[in-house]
Amino acid sequence: MAIKHTYNGKSLKLHKAYKTPSWGRDTVLVTDTWDYVSLWLKREKKREAQFYWEQARAFYEATNSLPKTSAPLTAYYCFLNAAKCLLTVKGISFDKQHGVSGWSKSGRVSLSKEIVKLQNKGILSELCRYYGETVNKNIYSIKDIFYNLPFIHRAYHLTFTSEQELFIPIKEPEYVHAPSSTRSWFTAVIDPQYVHGQTANILPPTFQKDAGDASCYRVRRKKRFKWQRGSVNISNNLSEITKYHQDTRKYVFYIHGPMRLWYLKRNKARLTSFIERHTVPLMFGAMHRLSELARYTPDYLAKHFDSQHNWLLSEFIQTAPAQFIDEISSEITGQEFMVPGRAAR
Repeated sequence: MAIKHTYNGKSLKLHKAYKTPSWGRDTVLVTDTWDYVSLWLKREKKREAQFYWEQARAFYEATNSLPKTSAPLTAYYCFLNAAKCLLTVKGISFDKQHGVSGWSKSGRVSLSKEIVKLQNKGILSELCRYYGETVNKNIYSIKDIFYNLPFIHRAYHLTFTSEQELFIPIKEPEYVHAPSSTRSWFTAVIDPQYVHGQTANILPPTFQKDAGDASCYRVRRKKRFKWQRGSVNISNNLSEITKYHQDTRKYVFYIHGPMRLWYLKRNKARLTSFIERHTVPLMFGAMHRLSELARYTPDYLAKHFDSQHNWLLSEFIQTAPAQFIDEISSEITGQEFMVPGRAAR
């Protein structure tokens, strides 16, 4: 039976931070992350980044008081400044252009006709590269972007009922190793409600069913990493698991909330709306397009709220800022954040 990896007396589980997780540290319990990250930036003497962070906070607070036809404008500038903060902290230079453009296709109002285009240079471009993604003037519709965001996936499927679910709920996402062996891997348990005769066929190619656990439908990554026993190897071990973790997070995503909710993104085969990108750049691109509508054609944006997808659009505008800031906060600090007094999974 596989044995859980531990560090500093804590099990090494899947971490919210994508790039540089701080392994073995306690979860930070805060009602929101704004003050904590601001103090962290001050302690680290990141003055320029702290300015961007405070700008992002001001726009975030303004967003909460605006109607949904105006909120995308301030929400986008919250995203923009938070992204600048992250890139500055990481020492990544960026062109001052936003790195994204968009337009509306002619015809009846539809999310599939709201287009987002990633530019090859600019803030969004560098944000994509931070997550290890290439950029080549890629074009997506807001409808497809929404399909690839787990935190509004339920709203998406209640709006577009004919499309297949993309995200599979999982529990116990952790890193383990074989007894008396350096061979280590990622493992998780699929929610029983999503287990059926075709489950194995919808797993990403790098995942497989763990036949060694008959108590549940456990999956594991086929790819392995090495964890050498002995404290003398700890630095190399942490480097190995960090690289492996970055690769694993291409397939596993979370929803910000009072519980740790993790989701496995299913096999992309035969899914035309599948986008191989992290949720942060996708949120950034979608909110940029909506902010353009709010600024230049608010009457046209209002028509979206008179259509069948009004609730889906409202859910994105309302929940994306908290999701975006939670993810960026973890990337900046390398730590995980949860609301105090709430259950964790």
